[in-house]
Amino acid sequence: MSTESGKRDKAAIRRAFDAAAETYDAAAVLQHEVGRRMLDRLDFIRLQPQRILDIGAGTGHATAALRKRYRKANVVAFDLSTAMLAHSRRHGSWLRPVPAVCGDAEALPFADRSVDLIFSSATFQWCADLDRLFEECQRVLRPDGLLMFSTFGPDTLKELRESWSDADGYRHVNRFVDMHDIGDALVSARFADPVMDMEYFNMTYASAGDLMRDLKAIGAQTVTGGRVPGLTGRARLQRMVDAYDRYRDSDGRLPATWEIVYGHAWATDRMPQRRDEQTGAVTVSLDAFRSSLKGGD
Repeated sequence: MSTESGKRDKAAIRRAFDAAAETYDAAAVLQHEVGRRMLDRLDFIRLQPQRILDIGAGTGHATAALRKRYRKANVVAFDLSTAMLAHSRRHGSWLRPVPAVCGDAEALPFADRSVDLIFSSATFQWCADLDRLFEECQRVLRPDGLLMFSTFGPDTLKELRESWSDADGYRHVNRFVDMHDIGDALVSARFADPVMDMEYFNMTYASAGDLMRDLKAIGAQTVTGGRVPGLTGRARLQRMVDAYDRYRDSDGRLPATWEIVYGHAWATDRMPQRRDEQTGAVTVSLDAFRSSLKGGD
């Protein structure tokens, strides 16, 4: 399942998050709260992982919490941004440095069946192809390993999206994938017992400019799209600001809706596969194939 985020330039996303590494934590109030709520959900799951992969680790808050919760586990911080990972390493010590790996979640540089828990908070919306993403998660998870994640749903930043549309008729804010479609993608990737739910958060701002500055501070300005040729930037921006004003509440604040989608599912004993982007050919691990033959005897 390709998402509209597939139209984004991964290099541009990496640059945006590299640039936001110093400002992220001060502005990422919502992201940190979502991460805490995800960690709380682990209280209800019986799992003693030996190796944990934190996809989209960012500045490392969840990575540090996972290391504290599972003290005997090897927790790896994984992110597209090297600057973010530099911050995540600061949560370690000379006795327990934080292993950090830079890369793309749609092509995980980890061995088949090598991870017990994949944890990912507010990251999967940056991935272009959910099917490929979940195939990769299935591949690196051991059988009965857990995938737990959160991402953004279609109502996220709906006020900003509609205000930009009113301003110039163009779509400047990405559309996010519906919870039910995400669940279908998990089933397609042969995850077992997927559980999906969602909740809304409403942030308020004094001005549309404050919202835009917060998005830039967390590296998410790419959700507002690129420059539209032939239109004057300042005039277009003012029209958006004027359109956003219709949402102002009785306290004089402007709302920004965030739809948070939560999901978790269990890996199966499906043979790990790799798909070639250019040819579409599927490669099956020989060790996994041999293992499956032994299991069938």
